[in-house]
Amino acid sequence: MKFTVITIFPQLIEDYFKAGILSRAKKRKQIQLKTINPRRFTKDHHQTVDDFPYGGGAGLVMKVEPIVKAIRLAAPRRARSGKAKQRIILLDPRGKRFTQKEARRLAKYDELVFVSGRYEGIDERVKHYVDEKISVGDFVLMGGELAALSIIEAVARLLPGVLHHPDSTRDESFSEGATLEYPQYTRPGVFEGRRVPKVLLSGNHKKVREWRKRHSRG
Repeated sequence: MKFTVITIFPQLIEDYFKAGILSRAKKRKQIQLKTINPRRFTKDHHQTVDDFPYGGGAGLVMKVEPIVKAIRLAAPRRARSGKAKQRIILLDPRGKRFTQKEARRLAKYDELVFVSGRYEGIDERVKHYVDEKISVGDFVLMGGELAALSIIEAVARLLPGVLHHPDSTRDESFSEGATLEYPQYTRPGVFEGRRVPKVLLSGNHKKVREWRKRHSRG
């Protein structure tokens, strides 16, 4: 799968792919990453991508033209081919709430393009050039980069071969409805008087499954 992020801070995205599972998946060519900086589509010396909002108010708004040109670079044949395996996503607090179910849906595409805003937001007309708007929660960030990375990681780990064990995504939190994963323990069996539940040491797989089901939170 290919991930493309439109952002004025490409290094924030690129650095995240330099460690851990995403780094390994990128080296194995299981995933690809591309960043596009809207500043390259500006015409002034300062590469200005923002301006004061019409109607007044605090802060600055990202301009529509550089963003749209970046989207068209990310999807050059989109208008002609109607490419169904690519999804253009605007990170927006008014968008659809991101969940594990949404991650599974997005994992079916070949490419995801993320439009990441800054300042007070993006010119509303950009929404006409994207497929959907997604929000990662009811809170305020300084930009859409962290939201994009959260979605990328949630989607990437669902792709075949990205995680070491094929069952890693099956029993984890949110895999079945709204259930949260059961408590996990590892060695030592006793730490400062706190013991691992005996059933997990019993070797009785049926009882372990029952215990885990009972202690999962719905």
